[in-house]
Amino acid sequence: MMTDQQKGFAAAVFCFTFWGFVPIFFKFLQHVPALTIIAHRVVWGGLFLILFLKIRERRLLPALKLSVKQFFGLLLSGALVVANWLIFVWAVTHDQILATSLGYFINPLVNVFLGLLFLGERLNKWQSLSLLLACASTIYLGIYLGQAPWVSLALALTFGFYGLVRKKLDIRPLIGLFWETAIWTLPSLIYLLVVHQQVDHSFSNMTWVFLVLAGLVTVLPLIGFNYAAKKLTLVIIGFMQYIAPSISFLIAVLLYGEDFTFGHRMAFTGIWLALILISWRPLYLFMQQRSKARALAKRHHIQ
Repeated sequence: MMTDQQKGFAAAVFCFTFWGFVPIFFKFLQHVPALTIIAHRVVWGGLFLILFLKIRERRLLPALKLSVKQFFGLLLSGALVVANWLIFVWAVTHDQILATSLGYFINPLVNVFLGLLFLGERLNKWQSLSLLLACASTIYLGIYLGQAPWVSLALALTFGFYGLVRKKLDIRPLIGLFWETAIWTLPSLIYLLVVHQQVDHSFSNMTWVFLVLAGLVTVLPLIGFNYAAKKLTLVIIGFMQYIAPSISFLIAVLLYGEDFTFGHRMAFTGIWLALILISWRPLYLFMQQRSKARALAKRHHIQ
């Protein structure tokens, strides 16, 4: 029998590994405009989510109730997450998986910066140094490429602000995601109807299957993440989140042969060092607490 923590760990490995391999799925839709993919992702994702919630929730309607503040908050967070999905899908279908990997490596550092800016959180010296190193690495890559790494920055910022808005809302993760997709379902349907009339989108049966599955690809790992978050500490979740961009990084370089230039190597090295600097203290404190808890449990057992 697995313990709750082991089940949570398995769920976390599943969802982060799933997210890491997601670029391969969207590569099969490379011939479809990114906006069309996202519109389908919103519509089908909402349907899959309502089915899951219907099975899980005994009283679904009371669980879906929102205050006015929550509605407008989810309207904003929905816009941010849809923008994040759009940038990600556009990047993947335009051979920029490496840029998405960098964006999600930068994201934890953006979260620290947003916490400093909007939540009044204070930085220790290691966090300050990691932010400076991340900024220097990003600027260096921009100078090397001759332009700012817009895709990476846009992904990190939209997801960072999404997390900030959701942090302010007192609402369960999956209920929040349902409303984020529900709010944007009507605009998505209107877009699909207008585009269908103006452009010949005679997709093959296999393309339609992938468009429908885009909804499941959205919802399935989030269900796993939601379960893992209840069973594991934030420290463990925080470290495991690097699984996804690491897999995407390997896919971009080894499977699709994207250019990993000297500039990319320097920038990624800087970002990885920044992540080590920002992560070692929480890990040290977590290990220290576990060690104390084990020692205390052992003492009680002896007594």
